[in-house]
Amino acid sequence: MAKAGDNSYVVLFITTGADEEAQLISRVLLEQKKAACINIVPEVSSLFWWKGKIDSTHESLLVVKTKASLIGEIVQLVKEVHSRDVPEIIALPIVGGSRDYLDWVGKELEEEE
Repeated sequence: MAKAGDNSYVVLFITTGADEEAQLISRVLLEQKKAACINIVPEVSSLFWWKGKIDSTHESLLVVKTKASLIGEIVQLVKEVHSRDVPEIIALPIVGGSRDYLDWVGKELEEEE
């Protein structure tokens, strides 16, 4: 198992409304080379506090593989196109994994650094 090294790679979780929004956000991030790969997980059930009460909805979940150095730009891009007032955009460090895969992520995003 390879280490990502200095937590330079991250996975972002971004929830979206309908599948069309998930596709749009994914394409924006990929076309601007802010992500190497994005998985779209449809029909995620979410429960959360909103305006003083527990609410629920069905969403799509984006699983975004990228570099930690791009988080700020990704947050800004997502906020520009997202339909929600407070979109969920959270990042977790990748602490290990396939060296071949992590090298591929880095290679795909090279020109952005």
